[in-house]
Amino acid sequence: MQGTYKTCRGRWQHADQVRFETKIAVLLREDLETWQRLNVCAFLVSGIAAAVPELIGEPYADADGTKYLAMFGQPVLVFEGLAPTLTAAHTRAESRGLPMSIFTAELFTTGNDEDNRAAVRAVPKADLDLVGIAVHGPRNAVDKIVKGSRLHP
Repeated sequence: MQGTYKTCRGRWQHADQVRFETKIAVLLREDLETWQRLNVCAFLVSGIAAAVPELIGEPYADADGTKYLAMFGQPVLVFEGLAPTLTAAHTRAESRGLPMSIFTAELFTTGNDEDNRAAVRAVPKADLDLVGIAVHGPRNAVDKIVKGSRLHP
């Protein structure tokens, strides 16, 4: 495969591909329904975008000049794991002081942002029923945070 090389994780990538210094990772609890995974992922990455706006690239436009919204300028990696893996990842992210968004099981029963925040505020950190977290930070720190999880299929 000319122009490609194998990474240390055994994946092939183009030699001219950018290696980002930071990583955006979403970790989802593996027992979620498909619609829940998609919903949780969308909410979690919106938190990262709000907290770290410099991650947003330039707006898009097609050949006809139709304008589209800007998106993250780097990939978002989605992982899955068991509930204890999410709890451990939450603890590691917090101990490193990295920006993190969370989604708890209770948020599936609320219908608006105010009720979402109240549902999280009502539960002590140790008792949060995490179904997803998203984190942004240095590559090696994020790799340690999602340790024990696997890339989402």
